[in-house]
Amino acid sequence: MTKKLNEEGLSLADRLENCYTGAVYDVLRALGYPNQTLSNQLKALDVSNKLSGQVYTVSGRYDETLEPHDTLLHWTALLSRAPKESVIMCQPNDHTLAHMGELSSETLQLRGIRGYIVDGGCRDSDFITKIGFKVFCKYCTPVDVVGRWTAESFEEPIEIDNVIINSGDYVLADRDGVVIIPENIAEEVITKTEEVLRTENLVRTAILDGEDPQKAYLKYGKF
Repeated sequence: MTKKLNEEGLSLADRLENCYTGAVYDVLRALGYPNQTLSNQLKALDVSNKLSGQVYTVSGRYDETLEPHDTLLHWTALLSRAPKESVIMCQPNDHTLAHMGELSSETLQLRGIRGYIVDGGCRDSDFITKIGFKVFCKYCTPVDVVGRWTAESFEEPIEIDNVIINSGDYVLADRDGVVIIPENIAEEVITKTEEVLRTENLVRTAILDGEDPQKAYLKYGKF
């Protein structure tokens, strides 16, 4: 994982967290990447959470013939391998189990992981919300992975909701949704989004000062 800092000492992940998904989507669309958003079924356990960072991918599979020890061995490998400051994104290829829970969230938070996004489920949601670890998932269930699910691959491309996601890509998730930024255009997208936010603030100020909204739009080219 790379960590390039700007003049203010902010990483791309931190700069991205100062943005919002709608503005990032608009920039991606303008650059020819209109299909980088995930399903609106992916929601934060705490709707006030905003999560940004560089992606670390994980995928796995459901298998009832697995030994409990083996599933926990592979699960703890997941917890220990993701680099600090990353956002783990998991394609579990399963929609019946919880793929995140209490102790795991606390462990990842202690290790400096920014958050966890899963095309699957979560449990112990009250505890996770209380400690402030950021989790986005599609459902909650008390049923865990022991003896049923294993993490199989790490840092390999995954697909969620028809979007291909690679380790090293960037993600921004907020109450409006989840958007993926390919690594090779991340700095450009974030810089352009920051420009959009500055322009939006000029439009907002003009309107609050009494300027006609259409005139404000024509003046700044943004609304």
